[in-house]
Amino acid sequence: MAIPNVKRFRPFCPVCNSEFTLMSVLPKDADVDKYLSDAVARHDHKAFQESKVLHFKVRVGQQKQKKAK
Repeated sequence: MAIPNVKRFRPFCPVCNSEFTLMSVLPKDADVDKYLSDAVARHDHKAFQESKVLHFKVRVGQQKQKKAK
């Protein structure tokens, strides 16, 4: 069940050189451009890069092993 007034934004971070997903509920009279520029300024670059590395990391020893008959 989704929250109906949640908006998904994909701002670009020039420091990380990639986009990140940001989900938020904004009031009707909010300035979206100002909010997104502030969100990019508050973006934690180090944690974002570490989470990307951990997400795509392939552990050694996790390959399929053949069963001995």
